Order: sequence, then structure tokens, then C-alpha cells
Amino acid sequence: MTRSLPVLAALTAAFLLSGCTASVGDLTGGDTAVRDEDSGEVTESGQADVFTLSVGDCLDEQTGEEISDVPLVPCSEPHDMEVFGEITLDDGEWPGVDVVGQQADEGCYAQFEAFVGLPYEESTLLFSSYMPTQQGWEEFDDRLVSCLIMDPAGKTTGSLKDSGI
Repeated sequence: MTRSLPVLAALTAAFLLSGCTASVGDLTGGDTAVRDEDSGEVTESGQADVFTLSVGDCLDEQTGEEISDVPLVPCSEPHDMEVFGEITLDDGEWPGVDVVGQQADEGCYAQFEAFVGLPYEESTLLFSSYMPTQQGWEEFDDRLVSCLIMDPAGKTTGSLKDSGI
């Protein structure tokens, strides 16, 4: 099962990713990320299933049109992105990539200020999202969008929550 990373118009630095490729886990291999049993916080870098992402997880950028595994890292280490929100899309027939992308944009935008502490228009940060593919929607009932925040200036260390930048 895979998810795609959509274009979010002027709101992000992401590229439209569609089509079919091997999963990132298949391409990169690597160890599985380790989480603290009590807090759920990532304590050791490694690959993780995209469906196991949680708000507050930090990860490194990857390439590929469809993503099934992501490279998680402890937030205390330099990283490219952080999960800042989640949206569950309404059930129904596949509405199309444009509609899913628009709903992802709107949902992530609505959560941005509460996470960062500053309206998107005043922030230097960008956001993107992982969203369901048509196959995931139809075959696995995937309705989850993971909102990702990033600093276009480069890697960050620590969380961007309440950063006010």
C-alpha cells in the first residue's frame, strides 16, 4: 500500500507525484525506526511504514512517486520534515487526485497556525502532505492525510511546534 505526496500550489515546495514506483523501503533498505514504548517518540533512526506516522514524528526527505516507507529520525537530530497534523477524508468513491489534494491543502492549512503559533502567511515555513492514492483509497480504505512541515532554508533540529517562525 502506498501514499502520494501532492502539489500544494504556492503553499509548498513539493512536486506532484503520481503513478507507480517501487516503495522507498524496497529501494533504500535499512533498519526499522525504534520508538520509545511509553512516549511513542522515535529514539533510533530507520524506516517506518507511512501508515504508522504520528503527529510530532520527524523524517528525512525522499524521492519517489508513491511512498510506502519513510525514513524517520529522532527530532533531536537534523531532519527535513515533521508531521504536524492529520486529516481523515470522508468515505465515498475516489474523488480524484485534484479533489483529494485540495482537501489535503485545506485541512493542513487549517492546522498550520495552531502548530507553529503563527499564521501561514506570516511564517517562513512551508507545508506539504502525504495523501491516499487511488489504489489505497479503493483497495485499503485509506483516507488519512499526514501534514508535513518544513523549513525551506534546510534541515531543522528539534520540533517546529510553537516555533513562531
